[in-house]
Amino acid sequence: MSAPSWDLYRTFDAVLRTGSLSGAARSLGLTQPSVARHIDALEQAIGRDLFVRSQRGLTPTAAAIELRPYAALLASTTAALLRTADGGADTVAGTVRISASEVVSAEHLPAMLARLRKRHPALAFELSASNSVDDLLQRQADIAVRMVQPTQQSLIARKVLPIPLGLHAHADYLARRGAPTTVADLADHDLIGFDTETPAIRAIAELFPELNRAAFALRVDSDVAQLAAIRAGFGIGICQLPVAARDPQLVRVLPDGFAIDLGVWIVMHEDLGNSPRCRAVFDALVAEFGAPPRGGG
Repeated sequence: MSAPSWDLYRTFDAVLRTGSLSGAARSLGLTQPSVARHIDALEQAIGRDLFVRSQRGLTPTAAAIELRPYAALLASTTAALLRTADGGADTVAGTVRISASEVVSAEHLPAMLARLRKRHPALAFELSASNSVDDLLQRQADIAVRMVQPTQQSLIARKVLPIPLGLHAHADYLARRGAPTTVADLADHDLIGFDTETPAIRAIAELFPELNRAAFALRVDSDVAQLAAIRAGFGIGICQLPVAARDPQLVRVLPDGFAIDLGVWIVMHEDLGNSPRCRAVFDALVAEFGAPPRGGG
């Protein structure tokens, strides 16, 4: 079997990610017939059917599911190769891909990256806004802002100032429903929280049993959607204190009853330590988020 072109695997990965030929065509800047030809060529090259075609669209076969992680790795490696080739050897130029949570991506990074872009106009950024942890070892991102301490070897990690969390509600909601005076009072309020439990959420729920899934009037796994619901006056939810401080209509409730510090680390692969563009972004993010006091880790 001759080795298929990397372009075929990239198209295959795009079809899997988008679920359709048209979606893959839009994401790759190709025509739909070109995407279809790529899939046909890849199937012919490997001698296996990758999709079942029907009027409802494409359904991945067992072979496609088996190949999915390898195609995704090829796609991320190719993207990393292009980012690396795009940067100058001794200049702060080119593209840096950053992975961060939804709220950090929406509420913190835009202003930070705007300041960084002013200092280095030849820098460009790709932002992966997701609460899932991108794998830096597989170069799914160059730099990550993580809320969990990295344990993998071959990573450079700097702990920065933690982000404090508190319960908040819109002033209109509190005027309508009143403010809780104890954690037990939360049972009489409209709470905003998670839909799917994660280890981090489970740890919070163990500390504060009142914040359990059954108690939430609105359940959504998107932190940005939760923040939007708090701002809309739906009820009480968890919000980062620096974010809430920018909106005078958001009021902290039970400051003595609920307070959590969210650890933050800036992380990149050690192989990128000598890359001018990645080093500049890494150092800038460490400075922007702030170093903890001595003895703070």
